Amino acid sequence: MDLPRSFTIRERSHRIHNPFTGEKLAALGQALSLAPETRVLDLASGSGEMLCTWARDHRVVGTGVDISTEFTARARARAAELGVAGRVDFVHGDASGHVADAPVDLAACIGATWIGDGLVGTIELLRRSLRSGGLLLIGEPYWRQEPPDQTTVDACHAGTKDDFRLLPELIEQFGELGYDVVEMVLADQDSWDRYRAAQWLNIRRWLDQNPGDELAAEMRNELSREPARYARYEREYLGWGVFALMAV
Repeated sequence: MDLPRSFTIRERSHRIHNPFTGEKLAALGQALSLAPETRVLDLASGSGEMLCTWARDHRVVGTGVDISTEFTARARARAAELGVAGRVDFVHGDASGHVADAPVDLAACIGATWIGDGLVGTIELLRRSLRSGGLLLIGEPYWRQEPPDQTTVDACHAGTKDDFRLLPELIEQFGELGYDVVEMVLADQDSWDRYRAAQWLNIRRWLDQNPGDELAAEMRNELSREPARYARYEREYLGWGVFALMAV
C-alpha cells in the first residue's frame, strides 16, 4: 500500500502537496483562531506540514494518516525537527477507511477528496470523526472560469466539466450539504506556480541522477509537456482553496 513512485519523484522536495504556500497555511491557522489542545485529524496528511506547524504555532494535538510510506516518514522527521513529536503522530495507512477512535475538534482532508470518492463522500467520512460543533476542513479545486472545451477539462485533470464547480457554486454546494462556510483561504496563481514549477525541477534533477531508471522515459515525457500545459490551461482555469465548514 503506497503511492505510485512517480508521485513521490514529482513531489520529492515538497513539504505541502497542494498549491498552498507555507504563508497561506499559516494564514489559515491564524484565521481559524485555533485554541491550544485542539484535537485534529488530518486524512491524506502528506508530509505533515499542516499538523506539525500548527502544533508548533497553536499547540494543537493530532494524528495524520497517509498512504505514502515516504511522506509519512518525512512527516515524522518534520515533527522531530520542530520539536512537536510528542503532540502529533503520523500513521501509514489508507485514509479512505480511517475514523478516529474518539471525536476530534477539527477533521481535515486538504486536497485529496478522492479518499471518499469525491467531495460528498469525503465530507461524510470526516463527519464520522468530528465532535458535535466541530470544524471540518476541505481542500478542493474549482473552476476560475468556465472551461471552453473538453481539451481544457482534460488538461485540468477532470473527467467532465461537472467534476468541478465555479467558486460561488462550490460554496452553495456546501450549504446544500448542510454546512456553513465559516472561513476560506484560496490559492492564487503564484502559489500554483510554486507547486507546479517545483515539480519540474524535482523531475529534472531526478532524471539527471537516474537516467537508466525504468521510469525515466515516462518522467522525461512529462517534463517535456507539463510546463506548457500548465501555463495554457491549469494556471488560467483551475482554482483551489481550503474551506472551513460547520454543520448547520
